[in-house]
Amino acid sequence: MQTSAGRQDRHQYPAHWEADVVLRDGGTARVRPITVDDADRLVSFYEQVSDESKYYRFFAPYPRLSAKDVHRFTHHDFVDRVGLAATIGGEFIATVRYDRIGADGMPASAPADEAEVAFLVQDAHQGRGVASALLEHIAAVARERGIRRFAAEVLPANNKMIKVFTDAGYTQKRSFEDGVVRLEFDLEPTDRSVAVQRAREQRAEGRSVRRLLAPGSVAVVGVGRAPGGVGRSILGNIRDAGYPGRLHAVNKAFPEDLKEVDGVPAYRSVRDIDGHVDLAVVAVPAEHVPGVVAECGEHGVQGLVVLSAGYAESGPEGRERQRALVRAARAYGMRIIGPNAFGVINTAPDVRLNASLAPEPPRPGRIGLFAQSGAIGIALLSRLHRRGGGVTGVTGVSTFVSAGNRADVSGNDVLQYWYDDPETDVVLMYLESIGNPRKFTRLARRTAAAKPLVVVQGTGAAPQGHAVRATRLPHATVSALLRQAGVIRVDTITELVDAGLLLARQPLPAGPRVAILGNSESLGVLTYDRCLAEGLRPARPVDLTTGATAEDFHRALAAALADGTNDAVVVTAIPAIGEGSPGDAELAEALRSAAAAVPGKPVLVVHVELGGLAEALSAAASTAPWATGRASDTAAAAGTAEPPARTSPPEGTHLIPAYPAAERAVRALSEAVKYGQWQREAADPGKVPDYDDIDEKGAARLIEGLLARGEGLTISADETCELLGKYGIHVRRALSALTPDAAAEAARALGYPVALKATAPHLRHRADLGGVRLDLADEEQLLRSYAELTELFGPPEELRPVVQAMAPRGVDTVVRAVIDPAAGAVLSFGLAGAASQLLGDMAHRLVPVTDREASSLVRSIRTAPLLFGWRGSTPVDTPALEELLLRVSRLVDDHPEVVAVTLEPVVVAPHGVSVLGATVRLAPPPARDDLGPRTLPAY
Repeated sequence: MQTSAGRQDRHQYPAHWEADVVLRDGGTARVRPITVDDADRLVSFYEQVSDESKYYRFFAPYPRLSAKDVHRFTHHDFVDRVGLAATIGGEFIATVRYDRIGADGMPASAPADEAEVAFLVQDAHQGRGVASALLEHIAAVARERGIRRFAAEVLPANNKMIKVFTDAGYTQKRSFEDGVVRLEFDLEPTDRSVAVQRAREQRAEGRSVRRLLAPGSVAVVGVGRAPGGVGRSILGNIRDAGYPGRLHAVNKAFPEDLKEVDGVPAYRSVRDIDGHVDLAVVAVPAEHVPGVVAECGEHGVQGLVVLSAGYAESGPEGRERQRALVRAARAYGMRIIGPNAFGVINTAPDVRLNASLAPEPPRPGRIGLFAQSGAIGIALLSRLHRRGGGVTGVTGVSTFVSAGNRADVSGNDVLQYWYDDPETDVVLMYLESIGNPRKFTRLARRTAAAKPLVVVQGTGAAPQGHAVRATRLPHATVSALLRQAGVIRVDTITELVDAGLLLARQPLPAGPRVAILGNSESLGVLTYDRCLAEGLRPARPVDLTTGATAEDFHRALAAALADGTNDAVVVTAIPAIGEGSPGDAELAEALRSAAAAVPGKPVLVVHVELGGLAEALSAAASTAPWATGRASDTAAAAGTAEPPARTSPPEGTHLIPAYPAAERAVRALSEAVKYGQWQREAADPGKVPDYDDIDEKGAARLIEGLLARGEGLTISADETCELLGKYGIHVRRALSALTPDAAAEAARALGYPVALKATAPHLRHRADLGGVRLDLADEEQLLRSYAELTELFGPPEELRPVVQAMAPRGVDTVVRAVIDPAAGAVLSFGLAGAASQLLGDMAHRLVPVTDREASSLVRSIRTAPLLFGWRGSTPVDTPALEELLLRVSRLVDDHPEVVAVTLEPVVVAPHGVSVLGATVRLAPPPARDDLGPRTLPAY
């Protein structure tokens, strides 16, 4: 976009400032720099602004822009003078600009760090959050150009613009002089400004999905003239579901005299439809989609569901076609589900939309379902739909989204919608890939504080149609981080449905104590064993014998639920033969009535060949769960708005999930127990402690100086010790010993006893290879060990031997921190040696880590008992270890230029910790899109 006329600009056109944003009402706009080519657009935009808005902008009547004005507002150097525009359909709907000023208020250049800022929003687009979005972007641009503070002068009557500034959350000052309100505010993000930004993001993205899932009118584009085909099937599914809004069938091949198809008004083009269209479902070949998008955009359609295939899943040519599709849709302010999507479903009674290829719609219920794959979507809907003799009985769906290639709308967007959707109480997601793990983890943590979130995450390579950020983290690490965020992480779609059924029907257990009762001793023992394997605390099974009646089951279940030593009950049932044996309906009613009397504890049934029992247990008017009293507390602790209260079920209703195998029931219960524990802990997440001896500014100066030497580097041992020392992390000195005399001199300087170590890459941290000699008490032992090492492994130049003072004996551990481009900063901990290297026994937490998270990090590795006195050994100083973890977390969080830290080994003794080895890598900080202005993924 740079032209010859613009070569006077001090910087080239900053293409990285371009971004698509979601506005308050769910529509989209494009933000981009204003250039010299925009003169006509600017004049046209200004002509559509009301006289009142012009007066508020210029403090005087200003009916038109002069040629001088147009030149000034379109010629920028992208440093001291910057203008941004929000556009829809290529036309301006709002502008913002800043001009750098000095202390005297006159135009200036760097190092002046203040700028005047001013907005103008077209009246037709006021109230859509355009100014708030532009403020986020112009503030980010200003920070990039060294500007730290904005000043704005606003007329007192311009309440809307004053509110834009005051609501942004920045630290600000306000004064009134000469009839003008002057606002000054720092541009450094604050906790409040970030919270405001994320709350706006949630509302905007949630509403953009709501427009797709609850449209007032729908057009199906690509309806065949003959029965059959995708378009005709979609049209029939929408009509048969009882959709109450206006429905239109579109096909450019329709005869001109055709008025209806299957009783639905027919049109040759979306442009021919009278009235607005909220949603277009596109089922035409890929080569015809661009024309359809243009028609929809010009007609004001709000969103698209694109079922058409032939995009990124088909290779490089299709990937370019997909990028063009997204760019075209966003230019008109539309969002897209797809392409290559299976469709969407909304079972709300006032919507009843089945714009999908599902052979039969799901029953209404409280489960939100997201699947990227159409095939998996069909399987999930089928399992949730199945009755009686099927797997687990029946439950219902609130909304279903199959995103296909998720070129635009992704799982993150749908999570934003489900977070405050009062019709959804449980979220189930099948994710073949996670495009933005950092944002997904943030949204998942907030959602999980309000309602359960169960996820199956693909383990292989991402499908071709998915744009996925590269991550260096192993799949197991990503899974651990999701669990830390409250995600119920399962491995199969069977486990996904099993957990979803329990969470949708039953309250969360208060702990891991499980009562087991039933009419089969062997099935009870099997359930008991599975509880132990899943880390639960089962009581001995109560055998009611095969002759148990429905009343026996009722009494036993009532007693188990009333027992304060139980947190959940598993009922096992096998077919009983005999005159007094209970029927399915009788047994189901006995269990339901007993459970209804004590509604605070979950009840599960393991049934064998009792299809009728599963159906009887599921026979109820609703699948709505009810509150356990924890969700609102947890949401408040997480710093989020309180979610809508969970709906209570009809009086007397208590839905009990039934499972055909003990291991499936117990696995679902185990996940519910862990989720309940996470919610209780999330209500008090702890704090990031302050340490008086941390020298943050000194560390920043040191890092700046080191980075001046190169883009990315592993700093020397002395530099590492100096940097870590700024954060109170002290590394034991290791002195080089390239000769025996140097080794002896180093030992005398450090004091005996000492350790002699080979630090060559193939021997480093490999005590098992014999490259380490410990507890050398005098020079004779030191020189003898030196000779042994050089004889075994080669000359000192290859060994790189060092001498180090002995540390107190303890447990060797390893602490690592890394900034992953996709997931963000991650802190990891494990025992040094085989436990972490061979068995992968490492635990992980997202940075910054709180004191409670540091404590749980130490205790969450499988070998943690070695730290706490296993088999009579002396417990080590875990509080000191936790403090070390917190200090490393602070270092990485305060200085994103620190992209990798490894402390190995860290010897944890009964009193204190000793860091014996450390490496630090520095690099220019990676982009933090989670802290920058709101944007949609770039295409």
